[in-house]
Amino acid sequence: MMTITTTGALAGIKVIDLSRVLGGPYCGQILGDHGADVLKIEPPQGDETRAWGPPFQQQTAAYYIGLNRNKRGMRLDFSQDNARHTLLAQLENADVLIENFKTGTMEKWGLGYDILSQRFPSLIHCRISGFGADGPLGGLVGYDAALQAQTGVMSINGEPGGEPLRVGVPVVDQVTGMNAALGILMALQERTRSGLGQFIDISLFDTGLSLLHPYSSSWFADPSRVPQRSGNAHPNIYPYDVFPTKSIAIFLGVGNDKQFRKLCQLLNTPSLEQDQRFASTALRTVNRVALRKELILLLATHQGEEIAETLLRGGVPSAPILNIDAALQQPHAKHRAMIVHIGEHYTGVASPIKLSRTPASYRLPPPVDA
Repeated sequence: MMTITTTGALAGIKVIDLSRVLGGPYCGQILGDHGADVLKIEPPQGDETRAWGPPFQQQTAAYYIGLNRNKRGMRLDFSQDNARHTLLAQLENADVLIENFKTGTMEKWGLGYDILSQRFPSLIHCRISGFGADGPLGGLVGYDAALQAQTGVMSINGEPGGEPLRVGVPVVDQVTGMNAALGILMALQERTRSGLGQFIDISLFDTGLSLLHPYSSSWFADPSRVPQRSGNAHPNIYPYDVFPTKSIAIFLGVGNDKQFRKLCQLLNTPSLEQDQRFASTALRTVNRVALRKELILLLATHQGEEIAETLLRGGVPSAPILNIDAALQQPHAKHRAMIVHIGEHYTGVASPIKLSRTPASYRLPPPVDA
């Protein structure tokens, strides 16, 4: 199987991606975008997300397609000796192995880290799991929404007094993939000094807990107050919320006193700027109900798109709330080259990591039929 050469930041790095679903494949795609030669090895029936549709493209779910570009494809049944021998042959010149099998599965096949590290001492072995291998929940299966629930993320997402909500995008899975990629890059850097690989243990559970700022730090500071759902509002600053306008809803965020003064000036309301109830971040947060009422009245006279741009250009963070189609087609997305095409059938969101000398490249569509 031919290696694809690139000039990306990770050119010359070979990655074997045995992972399925989201976190692992996303990690592999990040590395592939930046020049790594990624070989995705799927079970005979394929990654289960190939069936996670509709919609489908060429009989493959869009879900799978969005996570697996810049990878070559292969299918192996590791319960068979010849498949394990094929993997070992691929690992002879590999730098990184990514997998997310259930605890004990790789060991059952004779492919655990203890064995592989003896044969391939420079190999970096990254395992992604729900909860890690040991401990009270060790070895148990984990999916994004369940981990949002387990780690408290869901508890602070939703309207006050309403039901807990999962974050719409699979944020725990995606950040787990990013953490895995970051860990791999750290291990590659350390290997330049020691010449040795190492085992990277990445779990959705750890990632979910790491996403709780500022709620976690607030609770550490005052354990008597358990953080609650606050809808679109921020628990520590105000205004940082969604507001209706004459046309569409906008998001408005004010992080300091200077931005609040700017907001008042751009809305032509000196009385609000002089109101002592809103003279500092702490006072605006305490008096958020009164401030919200004032801002709703002021913004109700404006077209949402226009006032959001006026505020943003004036130095006050604000934005119209866009649907997915509008977000992906906005002029700035085009300017930032955030939509990429490979061949006739693949369109996707580009890598957000922009390097000046070794930019990301988009060479291979996802392996439709490995």
